[in-house]
Amino acid sequence: MSSGTLHYSMHALSSDQRALWDRFVDEHTQGHLLQSWHWGDLKASGPWQPLRLALFDDDTHAIVAGAQVLLRTMPFVPSRVASLAYIPRGPVIDWAQAEVCEAFFSLLHQFLRCRGAIALRLEPGQPLETQDGELLVKRLAVQRAQPDGAIQPLRTIVLELESTEETLLARMKEKWRYNVRLAARKGVTVRVAETLADVCAWYRLLLATSERDNFGIHELAYYEHAWDLMHPHNEARLFLAEHEGRLLAGIFVGLCARQAIYLFGASGNEERRLMPNYALQWEAIRWAKQRGALLYDFWGIPETDDESEAMSGVYRFKRGWGGRIVQFPGCYEIVYRPLAMNLARRFI
Repeated sequence: MSSGTLHYSMHALSSDQRALWDRFVDEHTQGHLLQSWHWGDLKASGPWQPLRLALFDDDTHAIVAGAQVLLRTMPFVPSRVASLAYIPRGPVIDWAQAEVCEAFFSLLHQFLRCRGAIALRLEPGQPLETQDGELLVKRLAVQRAQPDGAIQPLRTIVLELESTEETLLARMKEKWRYNVRLAARKGVTVRVAETLADVCAWYRLLLATSERDNFGIHELAYYEHAWDLMHPHNEARLFLAEHEGRLLAGIFVGLCARQAIYLFGASGNEERRLMPNYALQWEAIRWAKQRGALLYDFWGIPETDDESEAMSGVYRFKRGWGGRIVQFPGCYEIVYRPLAMNLARRFI
């Protein structure tokens, strides 16, 4: 054990420590929805096994850093317990505290090696640089994933919510402000989903949207599980836009660490002239602000501003709300078992 880890210890939290974990994530400046306990439970419905690893200060017994690590068993890798470890939008750590960072990664690597991990991949929420410009990627023995293995969006648009609603409206592009008001004048109403039947109705729209815009989606059970996990705890809302009792569109918005995230959206092929998507985003922004969120993340835009991008229309829609572009650093990795990882790359 190095001198940097003498005052720290790492523990995997059990289910009865859920509240402790979520309080730590929700109050930390680097907290994120993808590091919340319920998000880990959602991923556990698929091929991932979540571990919530907390670094404790042994003097104060407080959590000073942590990561929700998702483990995925790799097929055809010659080890009974071989798995790929992945940290989405994490770890939850103060990158400016060099001693904490070094202790965290030293103990994390030890823990994962003992669990049979062949490699660790992480997608942090900010560039891994200290204030003096020294690259943490060098000090912490991580490198860019080869090839870049980013799962989460590399760019997004974030709207700051500390201003008044009037100011937020004023900062939108004029056409966006007009469309928000047009939807209201045309009788579009927005309500929050209250039952699984609402989720099912929204999913039918999602199927139509995925076919129209050519993108992949999960099975219905995934979204039902997400809603069932997070809605009762005020971590998510499914907003539904209707006109004269007919469902036109809906968006699923998560909330954690004073940041709202627009995760999933669906809209029908009819009555688009009523601008339901503008009404939805505005109501979600208002809800997030009322819940104390400081940021609203539109969750992913194309990697460039090129109009030939397949998702350029999505980019224009998200850009019009007055937010700023945020660039994420991408995916880093450390390989524990190179031969096994070379084999596993065929299946990632």
